[in-house]
Amino acid sequence: MSNVAESLIGALVLVVAGVFLVYASQSAEIGSGGGYQVVAKFRKAEGISVGGDVRIAGVKIGTISSMELDPKTYYATLNFSIDGDVELPEDSSAKITSASLLGDSYIAIEPGGSDYMLADGDELSHTQSSISLGDLIGRFVQGTGVE
Repeated sequence: MSNVAESLIGALVLVVAGVFLVYASQSAEIGSGGGYQVVAKFRKAEGISVGGDVRIAGVKIGTISSMELDPKTYYATLNFSIDGDVELPEDSSAKITSASLLGDSYIAIEPGGSDYMLADGDELSHTQSSISLGDLIGRFVQGTGVE
């Protein structure tokens, strides 16, 4: 009788593990094709990491897929995938912004007004880099210093 109970418990564990894997793959959008890649270059990309969000109006429309340094310009080159059902006008702009004061940066896309849409591999030419809170405080202190 104990072998039957152990077999049932083992089967239950396998079912729960299977349900978890299905849920995790759907949540992570693994295997969801139909998207396209967009490139953007930023002077500074502080707080951004691979796997981070790309959003329009606060709604996630994509994910940062890679980050690298352009050795000629010293700009951060970010590649991100955009959901296939979202079309971005070619004159759209991208900026790095923070969801909160403590970090959690993401790429915010501001759609343009062009009739032409970005295609797979196209580059967003209008970008705004991240703003460092430490730099802002330093500028404020230097600007109001007593001589």
